[in-house]
Amino acid sequence: MNDSIARPHRHSLADLPGVFAWRGKGQSILCCLVGLLLVALALGVPGTVAANEPPLAVVLNSRDANVSLIDQRTYTEVRKVNVGKEPHHLYLTPDSSALIVANAVSNDLHFLDPRTGALQKRVRNIDDPYQIAFSPNKQWFVAIGLRLDRVDLYQAVGTELKLVRRISVPKAPSHVWFSADSRFAFVTLQDSDEIAAIDIERQEVAWKMPVGKQPAGIVVTPDDKLLMVGIMGEDYVQVIDWRARKTVAKIRTGKGAHNFRGLGDKRHIFVSNRVENTVSRIDMSTLQLVDTIAVPGGPDCMEVTADGRELWVTSRFAKKVSVVDLVQRKVVRSIPVGRSPHGIYFHDRAPLL
Repeated sequence: MNDSIARPHRHSLADLPGVFAWRGKGQSILCCLVGLLLVALALGVPGTVAANEPPLAVVLNSRDANVSLIDQRTYTEVRKVNVGKEPHHLYLTPDSSALIVANAVSNDLHFLDPRTGALQKRVRNIDDPYQIAFSPNKQWFVAIGLRLDRVDLYQAVGTELKLVRRISVPKAPSHVWFSADSRFAFVTLQDSDEIAAIDIERQEVAWKMPVGKQPAGIVVTPDDKLLMVGIMGEDYVQVIDWRARKTVAKIRTGKGAHNFRGLGDKRHIFVSNRVENTVSRIDMSTLQLVDTIAVPGGPDCMEVTADGRELWVTSRFAKKVSVVDLVQRKVVRSIPVGRSPHGIYFHDRAPLL
């Protein structure tokens, strides 16, 4: 670990003799205020040092049981943080105070500072948290147990989680998204080629519906009318009117259509095609394919910069993060990270949809 990054130098008052050397009748209140300000800057009052810290990208290395922290300005890894075994997905707490890393094999959660990556706490005995999410009303937290064929429903009070119900949903539940009113959690079932709607009020499966082979990523459109499902075992996104439980479109994107990330304009969404080695952009208002960009190494999870100019993609099979310039429509940088990089997060980012 680079100690200069992990432990910034803190000055003492002895470093500022000039502040206290000025004595005499002419000393003014203004002088005192200036002196106090200089002391505050030197001692690192909260907020003063943080302003100089680099904006960080957080990348989960699922085969290395750690997290890479990448300086977004220099595109270089600055350090790694150890977490549990097989960290796959992450989620920001509703109050934005912590970034939760879900460790599927060690059965725990690590709470990190979303700006610095510093470990805040570890929560044990969370069974097989492959994918996680909070409901829009901030009252519920779900942990998707892919290898346990289960969805665990927790009541969320701040960052405290209380287990309420374990819900069986065979087979191989994978990704999850909530309806806008927090009534339903929609879950893809990879090995039974279905999606399930879990009624949060009743704490039970409300219905299931067959879809294409190996459904993976799932998202609800901004108008709350449609589900978009990445059909990983084929080459398309299946679009479903979830209230009618009816497929309304199949958008061909590429082999291994996997996960989603909105551009942040409530209209366009990206889908990673993990086998095709591409990322496609879809217009959610017209359900049309707009663009496809080559991204090598098994593109998986994605994140968008706040200005909408860059798309960062974890290249799952290449131990890298690919940076896509969305104006040039091509990969412009490749950042080495750990083995099997999966989830990725920026604290300063575009809206999810």
